Parts: sequence; structure tokens; C-alpha cells
Amino acid sequence: MDLRWCATFKFAARAIIVTLQGDAKGFFMTRRPLDILEQVLNRQPVFISLKGGREIRGILQGYDVHMNLVLDGAEEETDGGVVKLGTLIVRGDNVIYISPSIE
Repeated sequence: MDLRWCATFKFAARAIIVTLQGDAKGFFMTRRPLDILEQVLNRQPVFISLKGGREIRGILQGYDVHMNLVLDGAEEETDGGVVKLGTLIVRGDNVIYISPSIE
């Protein structure tokens, strides 16, 4: 019997993928979002997209489970150039996505 089934279950800040294929059964823990943020903390810039279409770049200094963020050296690129914002606290409910930069 060939079973092919995949489901994703979401629990507080983690996703579990359960797969069954043929006789093989396995539980695979995917990388948790907060683990990825931990890797870039105080190391490299992150890009943050906010409600209202604003995008900010800066060094992530801290975060919490609500996605409240502390950025250092924050800057926003506008039509008139780059606006330096310095240290910035971003409320989590304004965050659409966070992306580690590729540099």
C-alpha cells in the first residue's frame, strides 16, 4: 500500500511536518522562525517590510514573540535617497515580513 500524506501543524512559534510515504514514517522539525532571527541577531542587517509600504533596513538588536523589534543603524530608502533613522523600536503588529539580508 502506497500512502502519500503530508500535513503541517503549527504550534507556538514552531511548525512540524509529518510525512508518511510507503513504509517510511518520519517526523521532521522545520527551522523555527525565531531560530532564524537568532542567527542574525547583532550580526547582519535585516530587511523589514511594514504596513503602509515602508521598508526599513538595520541591525537586529532584539525581538520578542510579538515581533516587536529593536534595530540599530536603521535606515529607510525613499525617493529622495536614504534616510538614517538610528536606533528604532518597531511594534510587532506593523511588521509584514522580516528577511535576513544577503551580503
